[in-house]
Amino acid sequence: MPTQKLYAGAKLREIRARLSLTQKSFADKLGVSLPYLNQMENNHRPVSAAVVLALAQEFGLDVTELTVGESERLVSDMREALADPVFAQTTPPLADLRLAASNAPALARAFLDLHRAYRQSHERLASLDEALGREDASLRPSPWEEVRDFFHYCDNYIDAVDRAAEHFAAPGGLRADITRAATTALEKRGITLAFTDQTETRRYDPATKRLTLSNRTAAPTQRFQLLLQVALLTQNDLIEATLDLARFATPEARDIAKIGLANYFAGAALLPYRAFQAAALETRHDLERLADLFGASIEQVAHRLSTLQRPGAKGIPFFFVRVDQAGTITKRHSATRLQFARFGGACPLWNVHRAFETPGQFLRQLAETPDGVRYLCLARDVSKPGGAFLAPVKRYAIGLGCEVQHAAQLVYADGLDLKGHFEPIGISCRICERPACHQRSVPPLERRLKVDPDRRGLLPYEIAE
Repeated sequence: MPTQKLYAGAKLREIRARLSLTQKSFADKLGVSLPYLNQMENNHRPVSAAVVLALAQEFGLDVTELTVGESERLVSDMREALADPVFAQTTPPLADLRLAASNAPALARAFLDLHRAYRQSHERLASLDEALGREDASLRPSPWEEVRDFFHYCDNYIDAVDRAAEHFAAPGGLRADITRAATTALEKRGITLAFTDQTETRRYDPATKRLTLSNRTAAPTQRFQLLLQVALLTQNDLIEATLDLARFATPEARDIAKIGLANYFAGAALLPYRAFQAAALETRHDLERLADLFGASIEQVAHRLSTLQRPGAKGIPFFFVRVDQAGTITKRHSATRLQFARFGGACPLWNVHRAFETPGQFLRQLAETPDGVRYLCLARDVSKPGGAFLAPVKRYAIGLGCEVQHAAQLVYADGLDLKGHFEPIGISCRICERPACHQRSVPPLERRLKVDPDRRGLLPYEIAE
């Protein structure tokens, strides 16, 4: 696959503004001419290797910030939005989308907001939603979608909260007994902890200062819920300040995000950044070993691996996803070039869907996306028993993966032929360009179709090359 040129004009402008430098001063420090810098900032020229090196040496920039980030996510999200049939006659080429994401990210986000509003309006009309008759039925993202996008565009890494959690769990760099640290923090505030046979996973009564956890849940879940309550009670000022900066549109979105940030603190305290990253490297990212070392679940470990994006100390760029039995994505994050569909399910050719067929086993897959990028994908089912007879059991499948160039650092790559066959997978049928896929549900938006009533192959139509 040819090397892709690096266009990062918006990021260069952002760095210069952050440093309060004029274009001339910035150009001097980078060792380039003023016209050359101007062309790079406007994406008329790619960022050269010499400039990347100067950014790292002169300003201590983590150069990975220039490659994977908001631009890739915006391109993926715009392609999915443009797969809507309403754009069938006006679909811009991929190169134009990349230019828009790089040169005008604010405009790209405004387009996505507009499409989301259109989609919601269309769905309400289709279902005769009673909201059409309400005065407050404004066309805005749901609180859940707004919070999802907040974490999505933050790389699922919140630096201040992550560092606070690490300081709590590993003061001075030494890992503490996390359960003892949490109970001590609660005791200092006069809060008592009890375990009962309740069906609720966690319940806190502010009046009596009593926290009860269900003894029906697994130990990692109990530890996580204990730390979540610690976050709500001891990190409130930090969480509220983070919410102020996010500027959510509704109180409901802010409330959901507050729980999300408390969850983030809990996961980061259970698996503190530097200690967890060191253990991940030592075990070659063995999820079961890491779960044992940190008293966590396999899902918690997999999710945490995808958040190791601290500037200057980034881990392997992973994607992480969780799907339910209907194939709907319930959690998603990607620090890789692979971005997931915002609506609906994932590609049916992906091994995460087969995990339900082999409970308790890890499935490995070497996969290639239509853009030619190759990945090592890992999938496993996750069951969460209710803790009692006839109690509902939650069943999910999780997927974790990275680009194949990092595969040697994963124990799961052992025994695989990394130069052999890679299975073709996609993102969403409407934006997948593969002409012959036996699992295709709808035609690709950007291709012409040929329908021959006298022939039937894999599909009832042919896709023009």
